Amino acid sequence: MERRDFLRMAGMTGIGLLLQPAAGSTLMARRKADPARWRGFNLLNYFTAGYPEPFSEAEFQWMAQWGFNFVRLPLSYWNWSRPGEYYEMDEKVLEDIDRAVGWGRKYGLHICINLHRAPGYCVNPPAEPQSIFTDKEALDGCAYQWGVFARRYRRVPARWLSFNLLNEVARIPDADYERVVRRLVEEIRQASPRRPIMIDGLEWGGRPLLSVGDIPDIVQCGRGYQPMLVSHYAASWVFGDKPMTFPREQLRWPLDADGQHYDRQWLADMQSRSWTPLERAGGRVFIGEFGCHNRTPHPVALAWLRDNLEVFRLKRWGWALWNLRGSFGILDSGRDDVEYEDFHGHRLDRKMLDLLRQYIE
Repeated sequence: MERRDFLRMAGMTGIGLLLQPAAGSTLMARRKADPARWRGFNLLNYFTAGYPEPFSEAEFQWMAQWGFNFVRLPLSYWNWSRPGEYYEMDEKVLEDIDRAVGWGRKYGLHICINLHRAPGYCVNPPAEPQSIFTDKEALDGCAYQWGVFARRYRRVPARWLSFNLLNEVARIPDADYERVVRRLVEEIRQASPRRPIMIDGLEWGGRPLLSVGDIPDIVQCGRGYQPMLVSHYAASWVFGDKPMTFPREQLRWPLDADGQHYDRQWLADMQSRSWTPLERAGGRVFIGEFGCHNRTPHPVALAWLRDNLEVFRLKRWGWALWNLRGSFGILDSGRDDVEYEDFHGHRLDRKMLDLLRQYIE
């Protein structure tokens, strides 16, 4: 049997860990099916091909112990394939993703698999050599890979696993995005008819794709990064070497900058303008990423996070912090103004963790 044919059959024999009974009560199981109740983190182990790191069972256990119930896995396909070689997928890497999905079930965490770098598209440089929106080969390759995941996990109940097709699609015509979404959904649903599917909003998660409201079991994903001056203060990938509007010690929340007053009401109004049309049409919203980079003063970051969490609670939206470990996270964030707590060899931001836990229910 050729490798391509083998991969098409992935999952036909079943994966033992994925089929084990989930931890927790029946009530807890029902909760996992409701995106409005999902609260958790992004794990960046395979976010890029530059620092692949196997998933750690301990992190899944910690998240569950703290009371969280959701994990998003932003993945780069470069970890298991090469550009233009979309039908060759490294089984060893896929087996590590299997373990993550299995640990989700073991600890009562809903897992969302996201192709952060998919065949034909990534929001981060470098650009893909082919475009999923214009090149049939890239779209076919992306559909194939989603089909592999769909067949591989077809026995995992919908309440424990969802798929997030692409990450932060930029400013493109709605019709081009719709065509790609429908093709990928069709491929997935052939093997997994009830799989929940997440669609990131257009303009980097800024607004919904309203034309796909007829597709069942769809959740559209927004972001919680505005204003970027607060969430990404001095972040090199956003501002480069440009001088900031004002010195770090003058950064505040609420904030007055460039003739605009930013506060909780501004956050609520901004999100409502973007997502109310979808909700009025019966659509569901989930915040797939939000958080504050480590260059923002810690008291400002906490105040800004609290106001975002209040808005999400008011709107009954679930959310996932970017990230668990790293510059936006509660572990090993590298902030220079935090009294960290030692936690299993990691540096824990207890104040940020306690804040997030206030908004689990």
